[in-house]
Amino acid sequence: MNKSPHWSGLIAALVIVGIVNTNLPANETPQPNVVFFLVDDLGQRDVGCYGSRFYETPAIDQLAKEGMLFDNAYSTCHVCSPSRASILTGKYPARTNLTEWLGGRPECDYEKLHHGEKLTGLPDAEQTLAETLREHGYATANYGKAHLNKDPMSYGFDVAITGWVRSYYHPFSPAYSKTLPAKEGDYYTDKLTDAAIDFIERNKDKPFFVHLEHFSVHDPIQGRKDLVQKYKTKLATMPPQEGPDYILEPNPDGPTISEEKLKALEEDDTGTTHQNERVWWVKQKQDNVEFAGMVEATDESLGRIRAKLKELGLEQNTIIIFTSDNGGMAASNQYRGINHPPETLNSRYASSNLPLRGAKGWNYEGGIRVPLIVHWPDKTQPGSSSHAIVTGTDYYPTLLEMLSLPALPDQHVDGRSFVPALKAEAYDRGPIYWHFPHYSNHGFQSPGGAIRSGQYKLLEYYEYGTVQLFDLKNDIGERNNLAKSQPEIARKLKKMMHDWRDEVDAKMPYPKTATSKPARGSRVRAY
Repeated sequence: MNKSPHWSGLIAALVIVGIVNTNLPANETPQPNVVFFLVDDLGQRDVGCYGSRFYETPAIDQLAKEGMLFDNAYSTCHVCSPSRASILTGKYPARTNLTEWLGGRPECDYEKLHHGEKLTGLPDAEQTLAETLREHGYATANYGKAHLNKDPMSYGFDVAITGWVRSYYHPFSPAYSKTLPAKEGDYYTDKLTDAAIDFIERNKDKPFFVHLEHFSVHDPIQGRKDLVQKYKTKLATMPPQEGPDYILEPNPDGPTISEEKLKALEEDDTGTTHQNERVWWVKQKQDNVEFAGMVEATDESLGRIRAKLKELGLEQNTIIIFTSDNGGMAASNQYRGINHPPETLNSRYASSNLPLRGAKGWNYEGGIRVPLIVHWPDKTQPGSSSHAIVTGTDYYPTLLEMLSLPALPDQHVDGRSFVPALKAEAYDRGPIYWHFPHYSNHGFQSPGGAIRSGQYKLLEYYEYGTVQLFDLKNDIGERNNLAKSQPEIARKLKKMMHDWRDEVDAKMPYPKTATSKPARGSRVRAY
């Protein structure tokens, strides 16, 4: 059939304005955006969909209903800076030698070992995830607690509003006086969310990577006032929780403390005594109204960001990863006794990690097992869950595969893409490792390391060489030490861990002598 001049002209006009474009590939879609929502010190059990009955997290729970929840997700370290570096580099802390938070716990006279040598900032040679995404056309932004001793704009971010928080109410700290406009009464978590939303709005027409590193729920433990009042009312209507409010956890490395002596130490609640006996208080209940207010404000942040993505028509083309940098702060930052009123204790102990043992700063599950929810629209099955073991080094190669970008195996050498797990396919990433050659800020425990392989986890302490072996499938609380009853498994895992330490050139602590000196990167203070 001959086309009339009228139809020929109309088709030509449509091609010109782009309604008909024969040069575009069929079904072409924009490159997906990425929001990496990283919460500080949020324990796995601090979230509703992971079992919390006190904290309310409707936005996080909704993300789990629409995405995939992982119940065996880990940070690469039980404190912040090494964990954050692993996310951006795809390398274990022991490989980069960034093994402690910046600037780290000072060495103390009573400690038998010098801390291991360490770096005090992100190495220049690393090709970060942000740099790689920017090279592929992504607008990149970093908001909150970067904590790698460098301006994030020097390692791949176009925009950065970061710094330490001294108060969650304005003024937050000098670091934010010019970068995060606020007025009296403004709450830090809300203002940081404002900044992230503004970046999304300004970059809605190109792919973006928002690395939102919330300072919340790190101390100072200050909930938003309206939410704190809500949880005071809620707590008053709840039946009392069973069991002790706090327990004393002894150092597992060294002489065993009898139950009788431990009971006496509960009464003799002094810092010097507990230091000498190497015991530390650990919170056992989720009842901190200030912390609850922080958790829900952070949950609201996620809800607001998702609402903005939906408003802009970007929700179905944005990958969201929700996780934490380490476990919850059930043990106080620096030593704190418990003979104080509830208001004081609420400022020192954030939450309970039960049934997980321990806390931030410890290699028990409470210090390293974290929440992880991934929302990958049209790829992950809504409301699904995975038992796959994943750790912080794995995000780099996983995101590159999700975005159909080339892998960089020489960079993310310790990472394994868990895309098969996201697609509900068979996946086994192999063993994962931890190495912390320092004394922690959240306990009198010895420096140590750990390995998880399958259902078994082995911990080794570097002061006296104590080994613990746990079957996490049957003992998630790590109370039944199998090192003596299953020596072959213990020997195998210990050798694997030692071989791995040799491979990555892990720096070790070493004995103090009359002539020894602290290692490079150490801080020194006697108390």
